[in-house]
Amino acid sequence: MNFDEDQSPPSFDRMKNVVPEAKGFNPGLIVLLLVGGLVLAFLVGNYALYMYAQKTLPPKKKKPVSKKKMKREKLKQGVSAPGE
Repeated sequence: MNFDEDQSPPSFDRMKNVVPEAKGFNPGLIVLLLVGGLVLAFLVGNYALYMYAQKTLPPKKKKPVSKKKMKREKLKQGVSAPGE
């Protein structure tokens, strides 16, 4: 069976409709990648700032415990408060 140069076998004619042609990027995919990239950059940046702050900032000072609260805690433990 001989085919001309511009003619292809019938089995290849059907394949032309099956293979999709490249039409560029899907705009929805571009938006999704852009938004995902921004969210990822935000999270990574926050984590980096958090780690930097943990290393450089001094530890938080604790609030002083009031005498009334200290007396109550000692009474709960069964130790007599000083001066009683």
